[in-house]
Amino acid sequence: MIRIFIGFDPRETVAWHVLTHSIMSHASEPVAFVPLALDNLGALMWRERHALQSTDFSFSRFLTPYLSDYAGWSLFMDSDMLVRDDVAKLWALRDDRYAVMCVQHVHVPKEAVKFLDQPQTGYGKKNWSSVMLFNNARCRALTPEYVNTATGLQLHQFKWLDGDEQIGELPHAWNHLVGYDAPEPAASNVHFTIGGPYFEEYASCEHSAEWFAQRESMLRVVQRERKS
Repeated sequence: MIRIFIGFDPRETVAWHVLTHSIMSHASEPVAFVPLALDNLGALMWRERHALQSTDFSFSRFLTPYLSDYAGWSLFMDSDMLVRDDVAKLWALRDDRYAVMCVQHVHVPKEAVKFLDQPQTGYGKKNWSSVMLFNNARCRALTPEYVNTATGLQLHQFKWLDGDEQIGELPHAWNHLVGYDAPEPAASNVHFTIGGPYFEEYASCEHSAEWFAQRESMLRVVQRERKS
């Protein structure tokens, strides 16, 4: 079973559902989805929303090892993504030498704002935490207390590890940054990090046509034929 924790923000509900549909439509192994929705997490998330926090799951993503009982492996993904390949291929890259694995971008945003006029911030290891394979037993520092009290940089720059040598690298294809990276027709997972096709101003961005096609496929229902 591939455990997949996906950030949930009610302002982008459709993004969460299209992402899960895209994963299922390509997966060759059973998958289990966990939405990281603040209303469901209750007392596990008590920190106040930060002015630079662009989504509800900016920090709750780091509860993934705790919610997995610090056992086995789990995958975390932002919701503003579209999977175009078999997630079992990503799952097969798990390497017990590491505590966490991610695509190690060198991402320096040029714009000051992104979707819904949210502030855009730059920092080292930006977007590394948007797709993470957690080796849960080695991430015991990520307790609810730590996740709720650590700074954003401590969390997103993996300061909860003893060193960067505990961070494994995933192929870039599994976190292609739309609008930053050169167009990549063969990307396994595309990340609408500035804003996705579900926002009017990004409706024609790279891979938007495929996103809309997945949305239509998700809405499909077979009606019973009426007898004359």
